[in-house]
Amino acid sequence: MTLSPARVPATGVRRLTVTLYGHAFLDDFVLLYPVYALLFSDTGLSVWQISSLFALWSVTGVLLEVPSGAWADAVSRRLLLSLGPLLTAVGFALWVLTPSYWAFALGFVLWGAKGALSSGALEALVYEELARLGAADRYARVMGRARAAGLAAVMAAMGLAGPVLTWGGYPGVGAASVLACLLTAAVAARFPEHRAAPAEGSRWAATVMTLRAGLAEARGDRSVRGALLLVPAVTAVWGALDEYTPLLVRDTGVSADAVPQFLLMVWAGPVVGGLLAGVGQRLGAAGLAWLLAGSALALATGAVARTPSGIALVALAFGGFQLASVLADARLQQRIEGTGRATLTSVAGVGTDLTTVTVYGAYAVVGSTAAHGTVFALFAVPYLVMALLLAARARPARARP
Repeated sequence: MTLSPARVPATGVRRLTVTLYGHAFLDDFVLLYPVYALLFSDTGLSVWQISSLFALWSVTGVLLEVPSGAWADAVSRRLLLSLGPLLTAVGFALWVLTPSYWAFALGFVLWGAKGALSSGALEALVYEELARLGAADRYARVMGRARAAGLAAVMAAMGLAGPVLTWGGYPGVGAASVLACLLTAAVAARFPEHRAAPAEGSRWAATVMTLRAGLAEARGDRSVRGALLLVPAVTAVWGALDEYTPLLVRDTGVSADAVPQFLLMVWAGPVVGGLLAGVGQRLGAAGLAWLLAGSALALATGAVARTPSGIALVALAFGGFQLASVLADARLQQRIEGTGRATLTSVAGVGTDLTTVTVYGAYAVVGSTAAHGTVFALFAVPYLVMALLLAARARPARARP
């Protein structure tokens, strides 16, 4: 039986999306996530040592992000997506088999390298495969669902980590995490990829040329440059604030054992936001501005309320920011026309990492003298400024004939 032309793209899209959603879920279904800080503390690490590990993790990602993106453009992106989880599998195994500061440090270096290998490569592969099938307009919806699948996996890991820790201790949690990494690598190997990689001897030269071409496109195309700036501006602040939500919840007066339930509610917001990406992609610059402004107001109002009901508004705000993050990524992918797609996506990732570190530092300074609700409200201000800038750019566009 011969498949019709419409049937072939539908089958290809289905294979791509099923693989992507499975990869996204397994990549975040790591039972060590909710308890690794406890592992560090129980090993005897000080707060300063734990903070230095987080800094090492961030620095590794920043240093490797753009080179790995250029490498992904020059070689197989599927190969990098398969290699990355194997690095974290080794790191997690070291954590539970030889728990020590240096084992934790090496594990974070490997984890940071994995993040750099995946960042840019995944978005570029998905967008170009969808474009090949004539379905590039589905990118925002597909990636939104993928992010929702990843967040659902985090929530599932939070629910299972406690029972597994009770049953098998840190070795049990570590073994489950290593298994998740191996399954992620196996699923990544099933990604379709229809790109001709350069010959073995020319890969280094191709990597350098791709890096130069990608950066040249960013310098020469104003729309690409604006999209590059929008991704970290939308993504970094709320992504950094997420790390402090347990402290915000605790300040509402709820008991310590109730904090995880409120955190699940907060995580549910971004899940819904990701699922709404298909509808949200119809928003123009003005619609995105209203989305950011509404989310910022919800964040500020919910945070300063310092009540359990206010956390629902924070969850609503995070859902809006998640939707805006997916849309910002989609805008970037639509504007890239050259061969350096993964390179430019990685440049946006570097901007996100650097902005996130800046938010951490600012939070530490302001949070030492102000309540967590006040700090959250202050970080809503950049989103209001962003909304005003987007609205101002949208007005001249509407005025043109």
